[in-house]
Amino acid sequence: MKAIVRHLGVVGYNHFMTHVPSHILRQAWLRAFGAKIGRETAIFRGTTVLGIENLRIGEACVISFRCLLDARGGLTFGDNVVIASDVQFITAHHDPHSDTFAAETGPIVVEDYSWIASRATVLERVRIGRGAVVAACALVRTDVEGMAVVGGIPAKKLADRTSRLQYRPAYRPLFF
Repeated sequence: MKAIVRHLGVVGYNHFMTHVPSHILRQAWLRAFGAKIGRETAIFRGTTVLGIENLRIGEACVISFRCLLDARGGLTFGDNVVIASDVQFITAHHDPHSDTFAAETGPIVVEDYSWIASRATVLERVRIGRGAVVAACALVRTDVEGMAVVGGIPAKKLADRTSRLQYRPAYRPLFF
């Protein structure tokens, strides 16, 4: 019975609630099915969520349009994290050597003040360090150290960030 309720929560969110133009209602739905979401956080319309009960989002985070938050293996965002449109976090894959097509999962952790630019993809068992920046369209398969700027396929370090990280990106426009 519990599995059916979880499934209904995921289906209801991804087919209906994600399109409702209210941050309050969308997040209330996610919280009702087990997500932990901090104050002043925004999740924009069109974002798909899998494994709602394994989703943890800190305070003042912005998750923009049409992202994929695959939390089946565990997905955690710290405070003041900015995720641009169309970013994908994927915490599961199938073992290509398995005779049974076995699924494997692993967590993703995105620490405080990290910024993930549009259309980046982050795979399971990755930690993105405090204040790190992932460039647009990058593929992150390994950990990213704090304050690093990475980009490319696969993502490689391009520079170090010099910000003092004193901002709070709370951005919740009406009807978005």
